Amino acid sequence: MIDRLDRKILQILQEDSTIPVAEIGRRIGLSTTPCWRRIQKLEEDGVILGRVALLDPTKVNTRVTAFVAITTNQHNDEWLRRFAEVIREMPEVVEFYRMAGQVDYLLRVVVPDIDAYDAFYKRLIERIDIADVSTTFAMEQIKHTTQLPLSYVVLAKEKTGASRQ
Repeated sequence: MIDRLDRKILQILQEDSTIPVAEIGRRIGLSTTPCWRRIQKLEEDGVILGRVALLDPTKVNTRVTAFVAITTNQHNDEWLRRFAEVIREMPEVVEFYRMAGQVDYLLRVVVPDIDAYDAFYKRLIERIDIADVSTTFAMEQIKHTTQLPLSYVVLAKEKTGASRQ
């Protein structure tokens, strides 16, 4: 269970995962060792899935973002496994969702330009049977964050005067 100190740790790590454990501990009122143990427990429990570097898309030549809506008439496990395998092998796809509603799958694809998207599209339809593909291109990114809202976390009941260290 996550308590208020864990939630504070998660918020700090979401803002900057390179902050030293001693500094995180100082900010939340714990010494280094108990803070480190909490982080280790959050990793072991699968709350923290990994720590990454966020890159500037323009500096790594992936300026174009496309949202690709896919509809299929194949609704079986074998097709989905094959489709997921194809998508995993395409590094341009940075997000992949199975949807409810008129669209079956939604991809977020990043590429340098429209020609690169066209090449991606041709590779995709060559490898898997799809009923319909509809692509929209982002003109401007107005908000982007990797931080999940932590106000929804159900906190563990803390014992009066003591918390898990």
